[in-house]
Amino acid sequence: MKEDREGLKKLIELAKRRQIDAVVAHKDRLTRFGFEYLVELFKAYGVNVVAFQDDKDYTQELMEDFVEIVKSFASRIYGQECEKVVKCVENLKKDG
Repeated sequence: MKEDREGLKKLIELAKRRQIDAVVAHKDRLTRFGFEYLVELFKAYGVNVVAFQDDKDYTQELMEDFVEIVKSFASRIYGQECEKVVKCVENLKKDG
């Protein structure tokens, strides 16, 4: 969800310099939102995007997104205490 993702910035920079021909990535790892815009940006630089996605149902994806949001906010609120929250959330995922 962060806009300042170093890996994505590096990919875009490599595309600008025409140092890559293709990007192969999991769709959700590449970007959560605006995927089609990102594909168009890469196409403008002559880079082909090959994205794949897991066969998850809507409930699984929603739960994973919720877990990531909780982790993000917990780390901002609790700092180092976040590890406890992350472990708790991971345990809930296993039980759920």
